[in-house]
Amino acid sequence: MSSDAPAIIRPRTDADMSTITEFYAHHVLNGASSWELTPPDVTEMTNRARALEAGGFPYFVADLDGEIAGYTYAGAYRPRPAYRYTVENSVYINDQLRRGGIGTALLQKLIDACTTLGYRQMIGIVGDSQNQQSIQFHEKMGFIHVGTVKNIGFKFDRWMDQVILQRSLGEGADSTP
Repeated sequence: MSSDAPAIIRPRTDADMSTITEFYAHHVLNGASSWELTPPDVTEMTNRARALEAGGFPYFVADLDGEIAGYTYAGAYRPRPAYRYTVENSVYINDQLRRGGIGTALLQKLIDACTTLGYRQMIGIVGDSQNQQSIQFHEKMGFIHVGTVKNIGFKFDRWMDQVILQRSLGEGADSTP
């Protein structure tokens, strides 16, 4: 798999879920992007994806030469109805293809889809303030740092912060939805 050719960003299918599950398991076991401690299996990951889609949320993969290079999705930021115009994003990329533009293409597709769907705010939650790569990526994509919640996650025998970034979509808060 090479990041030289442009990836095709398309809606995910159940056939993609084995690869998505592998990517996610890697991040659960080795990184601070997910604060889960045990990787879910492909059935659980498929159920989660289907639940998001049933809720009307977009879920995309980057298809690079017939192989999945990464994925992104949006979900509800919080369950209360007043948050209904705000989504939270997730983006996961094959580690071997980072910094090749795939994350940018995925997140831009997600931003565009969420804007079209009428969402007004997108929240990026970065697990751990030491994850400067993810923070800088979100900032490059138009997100601004709105807060850091200190020492609320415990993983890898250490306390981790949660960094909250926000980006307006469409008219943002400039008008009533």
